[in-house]
Amino acid sequence: MRRAIFTMTRLIYVADPMCSWCWGFQPVLERVREVFRGEGIRYVMGGLAPDSDEPMPDDTRAYVQEQWRKVTGTTGAEFNWDFWEVCLPRRSTYPACRAVIAARLQGAEHVPEMFEAIQRAYYQQAGNPSDGSTLTELANEIGLDAVRFARDLESDGVEQSLQDDFAFRRSLGADRFPSLILQTGESRYDPLTLGYANAATVLARLDKATAKGRGDGEPLAS
Repeated sequence: MRRAIFTMTRLIYVADPMCSWCWGFQPVLERVREVFRGEGIRYVMGGLAPDSDEPMPDDTRAYVQEQWRKVTGTTGAEFNWDFWEVCLPRRSTYPACRAVIAARLQGAEHVPEMFEAIQRAYYQQAGNPSDGSTLTELANEIGLDAVRFARDLESDGVEQSLQDDFAFRRSLGADRFPSLILQTGESRYDPLTLGYANAATVLARLDKATAKGRGDGEPLAS
């Protein structure tokens, strides 16, 4: 049955393109996108790890690799483990987050394109999205003006937008990634998930939240 969506709603997706749980959540997001009839999805960058030129310490490598295993076990998502051999990993995801914002400056439709291109490069192609050169190559691949993109990536405006995203996700209490939140009007926010959840769970919560907006359901528990 098609889900009825009342007007003036949108989804807020708080995520980081280098978050492995967000990679595992991608099929869930695609399923939600198929049934959602609101005003679209706003991507808000989460920012897992700040800028760093230092190689990833051994204990951090072990932690990230363990998360990859957990994501595979929970979601079935696949990872290209060659990354750990062919790249010099850094615990730095802010550049990838800025890349999504820089892509948005060339059109809102490029936001999911860039987000997903970064995920594919990182998790499937053993690329390193902590590197500006990798991000600029991806911008070119998805049809952006790569020269403009590279300039925007380092701009004060993109940095300010990144900090604005951080402030917004803190105001939502979305401190786990991925988080998916239904916004109704200007000020009502119903969390569909704070952290990974499967498609059945998220869709059931979406039904409940939209029923509440129509006045025929109970409030969504956070």
